[in-house]
Amino acid sequence: MSRLFSGFDWRFYRAYEESYPLAPGFENRIPIYQLYYLLVHLNIFGRGYLPQVLETLDQF
Repeated sequence: MSRLFSGFDWRFYRAYEESYPLAPGFENRIPIYQLYYLLVHLNIFGRGYLPQVLETLDQF
C-alpha cells in the first residue's frame, strides 16, 4: 500500500528491509498486492481508478 500512492521516502524502505528482508521476487508481486486496494478505491471513489485496475490486470 505504501508504494501505491508514493507516500514514503526511500529511507523507510531501506530500514524496513534491514529489519525484515523481503522474499525473492517481491518486486514482481507488488502489482498483485496493490490490486485489492485499487479495487477498493474503484468501488468507493469511482471510475477514476479503472485505468489503473485494468493496467494491473493486463500484467497478469
